Amino acid sequence: MEKKPNIVLFVADQMRSDSLGHQGNPASITPNLDRLAKEGVSFQNAYCQNPVCVPSRCSFLTGLYPHTNGHRTMHFLQNPDEPNLLKVMKQAGYEVIWVGRNDVIPGNRTKEDYCSEYYNGADMNDTKGEINVFGVKKKGGVPAVRPEEDDNYYSFYTGKLDKEVAKESFDWNCMNSALNYLERRRKEADSPPFFLYVTLTFPHPPYGCEEPWYSSIDRKKLPPRRPCVGTLKDKPSMLYGINSRQNLNGWPEDRFDELRATYLAMVSRFDYQYGLISDKLKETGVYDDTNIIVFSDHGDYTGDYTITEKVQNCFENPISNVPLLIKPSREHECRPRITQALAELVDIPETVADMAGISLPYKQFGKSLLGAVSGMEFHKDAVFCEGGRLHGEEHCMEKGHGPLSPYWPRLDTQCSEGPEHTKAVMIRMGNLKYVRRLYETDELYDLEKDPMELNNVISEENYQDEILKLKERMLTFFLETGDYVPDRKDIR
Repeated sequence: MEKKPNIVLFVADQMRSDSLGHQGNPASITPNLDRLAKEGVSFQNAYCQNPVCVPSRCSFLTGLYPHTNGHRTMHFLQNPDEPNLLKVMKQAGYEVIWVGRNDVIPGNRTKEDYCSEYYNGADMNDTKGEINVFGVKKKGGVPAVRPEEDDNYYSFYTGKLDKEVAKESFDWNCMNSALNYLERRRKEADSPPFFLYVTLTFPHPPYGCEEPWYSSIDRKKLPPRRPCVGTLKDKPSMLYGINSRQNLNGWPEDRFDELRATYLAMVSRFDYQYGLISDKLKETGVYDDTNIIVFSDHGDYTGDYTITEKVQNCFENPISNVPLLIKPSREHECRPRITQALAELVDIPETVADMAGISLPYKQFGKSLLGAVSGMEFHKDAVFCEGGRLHGEEHCMEKGHGPLSPYWPRLDTQCSEGPEHTKAVMIRMGNLKYVRRLYETDELYDLEKDPMELNNVISEENYQDEILKLKERMLTFFLETGDYVPDRKDIR
């Protein structure tokens, strides 16, 4: 029987699409991913289905949209009977190696059903637990100043990391586990095909990175930053609420430049780590027989709109438009390029199944990207992103974080029973992006005329016919994806 191809999913956390060199960022240093775009396909218009970790990961590992199973909060991870791509690949005969981030399976459940081996990035040398998952040494005790008096407290900016401390961080431990697996596998005869799922923390805040990456970014090449949301009309109230709490409005531009450059340094380190995997695949002779997918769960504001980090129910490109690069194995046709085709992370499970020559054993809503990889410039007519809650859904507020938490500006705003944290859904068709909001003004952006999404044109007369088309397509989307029926029968 012909051996199935290997598959690698190499996943960033909170990486925006425009942080890559080949996507047009003049300050970015991403040679390995730029090279991958020349061997495979980079999707310039790929979107996550929710702009925070848990809902996004529950979506891209199933092919189901977040609303389908109610994954609208960081606190609701998968139920035992929900489908999962890792479980499917293991059942299909793959050796599934899970390295790094979880944010999918609750901590009280083991992972035997999902993988053959799991490496959680724990550092056995950090016996005191002084290093957090991002490689930053934890700060003990009570802050010397009150958060509201420190205009850096809620920025997530850390700057240059100690190189020796960073070597013991989560991502480097993950890389060692992944590389050791590939090396060990080379020495094993008749190894089954592998499904290597490596999911790192970078460039998730805090914004900090070690040398040589920290100093590598030319601050003078940074592209323009999107202006403060407080100067813009008809933006989501969630953004106004976070901006009013993060205390960044007095920052001069050079401080934002340092934060943004540090973020790009983190992206560059992620690029370097991908390069280590790529080199090891070549060294062990399996690169041509391996399908590679590199992407991020969602993006990051990184100072745009004078906001850092992300938010659950807003959909500007910095947090919803994500990198997605695919290099197929040798048996699949590929026309290398940067494509404008609309794509979604929800397409990943069906793409993986197509690569492996298997069928997913449940109904899902993704579409294989191999047609686009082979050269088709049309993939989907519309892409979607969603988030937020209803009034009264207190269990979705993610309570329990006081002002000492760096996430407090967002989490405190989420606890408002105003319109801030309420339900919204985005649709993009062509260059129009429409956001339907349940309790406040809708949004419409013409990305061709307004790529920074500064001017909400929802009320302009010449767009009203297009808005009706977008609303109708959104209705069809919810009708098609509102639920899925598990394939089981009662004993009766």
